[in-house]
Amino acid sequence: MFKKILIANRGEIALRVIRTCKEMGIKTVAVYSTADKESLHVRFADEAVCIGPPSSSESYLSIPKIMAAVEITNADGVHPGYGFLSENANFAEVCEEYGVKFIGPTAKMIKLMGDKITAKDTMIKAKVPVVPGSDGEIKTVREGKKIAAKVGYPVMLKATAGGGGKGMRVVEHEDEFEEQLEKAKIEAGASFGNAAMYLEKFVEEPRHIEIQIIGDQYGKVVHLSERDCSVQRRHQKLVEESPSPFLDQKLREKMGKAAIKAAKAINYEGVGTVEFLVDKYKKFYFMEMNTRIQVEHTVTEEVINRDLIKEQIKVAAGEKLSGKNYYPELHSIECRINAEDPFHDFRPSPGQINSFHSPKGHGVRVDTHAFAGYAVPPYYDSMIAKLICTAETREECIKKMQRALDEFIIEGIKTTVPFHQQLMKNADFQSGNITTKFMDTFELIKKDE
Repeated sequence: MFKKILIANRGEIALRVIRTCKEMGIKTVAVYSTADKESLHVRFADEAVCIGPPSSSESYLSIPKIMAAVEITNADGVHPGYGFLSENANFAEVCEEYGVKFIGPTAKMIKLMGDKITAKDTMIKAKVPVVPGSDGEIKTVREGKKIAAKVGYPVMLKATAGGGGKGMRVVEHEDEFEEQLEKAKIEAGASFGNAAMYLEKFVEEPRHIEIQIIGDQYGKVVHLSERDCSVQRRHQKLVEESPSPFLDQKLREKMGKAAIKAAKAINYEGVGTVEFLVDKYKKFYFMEMNTRIQVEHTVTEEVINRDLIKEQIKVAAGEKLSGKNYYPELHSIECRINAEDPFHDFRPSPGQINSFHSPKGHGVRVDTHAFAGYAVPPYYDSMIAKLICTAETREECIKKMQRALDEFIIEGIKTTVPFHQQLMKNADFQSGNITTKFMDTFELIKKDE
């Protein structure tokens, strides 16, 4: 087992990893930018190292600075959290070269799943269902139009190095293909330094459903059932839940087997998530694999009563999995609380929190690094807390979430709490009638200014 783990991240996920490490008797090292000097992950780690100014490129994305922190603290493991360098194959490779364990998959595994075209090819070989589309990068407009005509409009253009909804465009008709392709390429080039595009059939009434998996170093892979992440805005998740209100047990088992097959195709090690689109006919298609712990891992933890960070660390230390698949025994919903103004197009709202009171009670969990007096910096992701409620049924869970949101007090900045309050009362959400297009028609009622 590890003696000391450096957490190459910030905020709530860094704090989340520190908590589990402490319970396991493992020393922790926090790294931080000057903007995060007062953050709780810095306060609660055993050691803390400043790695640079606020800019991510000069701190949390700087591999040399993080490796210098590893060296001076003598850490024998690095936990990347999510975001930043968590899916950076080069970082995993450097850790390996330094003789430090990257708590996650190998560089080779990250590369195989990081490029979406390579990932899709791998899934086709493993006989995992994929969305019909191009075999690889679209080289010309003419080639793209030919493939689009074959799979049938509407089609979705996607960046091969994409993520977070960047470089994605829906094309309804052939006459708009060239224009949308050009826009998508410009956005992809600006976001990822790679303008390569591929094409897929646009899935009707899609639900975004992902399967949590864990693989050990001995070839064993198990799944921990699904999460439904269909409530999204601009391809960014807002709410996640487990189990999905759309899946039945037969489909759940079928998707679980497909996810295991996907992970085994690359001899996957560590925790990961195989993401699928599920259409209105309950046909599912591989979308991508996230080779890291995810923001929404919490709802899986609640419904199967397992600490996923602990499982992740144990697997990285060489422990064997029991070989058991897990299925939800309760219902859990997570609301992402962001420092954003939902009444003004969710624009960021950094600044100082004057008052902070998190909800409590049975089945209520809050993962946060925020507190009264904390200044939310403008340089990073706007998420400041995750509110997770768990109950025996979905209906009870929604009621518990409504009560918990009413108790959540964050003053001094705007947050998405009012949005979630309205969402929990929405008839379509309550009935489970949600797809990835749900937010296109959701009407937020403006409160009095």
